[in-house]
Amino acid sequence: MRILSGIQPSGTPHLGNYFGMMKPAIELQEKGEAFYFIADLHALTTVHNAAALRANSRELAVDFLACGLDPVRSVFFRQSDVPAVTELAWILSTVTPMGLLERCHSFKDKTARGLAATHGLFAYPVLMAADILIYGSDLVPVGKDQKQHLEVTRDIAIKVNETFGEVFKLPQPSIREDTAVVPGLDGAKMSKSYNNTIEIFAPENILKKKVMGIKTDSTPVEAPKPTEDSAILGLYRLVASEADFRAMEADFLKGGVGYGDLKKRLFAGIWEYFAPQRTRRAEILADSGYVDRVLSEGAQRALAESEIVMCKVRKAVGL
Repeated sequence: MRILSGIQPSGTPHLGNYFGMMKPAIELQEKGEAFYFIADLHALTTVHNAAALRANSRELAVDFLACGLDPVRSVFFRQSDVPAVTELAWILSTVTPMGLLERCHSFKDKTARGLAATHGLFAYPVLMAADILIYGSDLVPVGKDQKQHLEVTRDIAIKVNETFGEVFKLPQPSIREDTAVVPGLDGAKMSKSYNNTIEIFAPENILKKKVMGIKTDSTPVEAPKPTEDSAILGLYRLVASEADFRAMEADFLKGGVGYGDLKKRLFAGIWEYFAPQRTRRAEILADSGYVDRVLSEGAQRALAESEIVMCKVRKAVGL
């Protein structure tokens, strides 16, 4: 089974990135042949600073490796190091119905938040389809918000197969319902777009300041506190043991513990959870050539696999 997933280098990885994509991807290394890429071409829809994009891509590589991605068991590479993916995206676009893209909610959501309505943003699902199809992917871990794009990928693959013959296999989604939405500082989905993130490897003082700034209501210390949609509980569930989570939940329900103390407990949980990853990150940074070697070797493996599919595609379409 071949597994494919990518993550945009649009900034420093945060808890939403980790629990929504990185952790599930790392766990899937044990279940098949994993291809994981840094989606720097996709990031161009929002990042227009060359130095920032390069720095973000490298930092993401370091952080993903620190969090447990194993370059021996997985193929880890930059999206742009496989140029054929843009060739395939163009070929796919020649048979992709406009109506299919016009129905995609992601474009509407992003433009509603102020992003420029560019062709790249509109055609994002076509490049995503190329990412998935070019490696013959069987399984694609996605969040709920990306499920529609995978359905679009399948629709495009079917259209190509109907037009040119059986070229692509149809990938299946793997959706983690339990961690699909990670709450941010304001209780909404954690996202750089909402400026409500908690970074995985933030320095201790900054991490604590962010956690202590989580939005809460005005419930008095002595009163029971609402558990539904609580960002504190939602985040603590991800980093704490079952027993510790139940203890915090009980404190919410019985009252007598203030939000400040609950946030301190959450901060300690996050800091302890990522302690092994911080150690591994320091080791990676101590070897200046390690990340470059990993990405170079991953690119060579990805290039070889992409050409297997592209030879079939080019022959089918007449190139």
